[in-house]
Amino acid sequence: MILFMAITVFLGMALLPFVAGVFFLGLRYQDKPLGKFILTIYKLIATIVAVLILTLFIYNWLTSRKEIERADVYGNYVIDRDKFSGLQAEWQYEHFRYTILPNDSIYFYETNGQKIIRTHKGTVRFLPAYKTPRLVIQIDAPRHHIVESLPTLYREPWSFYYVFSSRKFGNVFFTKGEWKPK
Repeated sequence: MILFMAITVFLGMALLPFVAGVFFLGLRYQDKPLGKFILTIYKLIATIVAVLILTLFIYNWLTSRKEIERADVYGNYVIDRDKFSGLQAEWQYEHFRYTILPNDSIYFYETNGQKIIRTHKGTVRFLPAYKTPRLVIQIDAPRHHIVESLPTLYREPWSFYYVFSSRKFGNVFFTKGEWKPK
């Protein structure tokens, strides 16, 4: 890596006077065909470099991960059927969801489709040592196996999702959203 950087600096230092000299040669003879050709090449290169830089800025903006605020966490969560599609994900979608309210309460629902069968109530708190909101969930007994562990927050460019570790299902993925019947 250091060798690559040294070569780049050396070539930059060696080529910079040459490139500047050719540019000033083009400026000096801008009325002659050779000068016009040189300046046209420089304009083309400058345009390409500007477009590449603009493209990199736009790409970085589009792919940078969303910064999650504490207020973003509040809302309804459903099983994310896009992470692992199939019968198990569809079944989980029909049987589990939860809500986190601004008063730091959580309601984990065991459901059968739209009908709520059992509600597990509890509270959430946020660990202050983390930049993104790290949840600690306290559910009243009896606890459901999905909410026994601390969820892990994963950020994407425009959204985020939580992953719970369940002793029966393995990883269970929840994304923010409203439950909708199939």
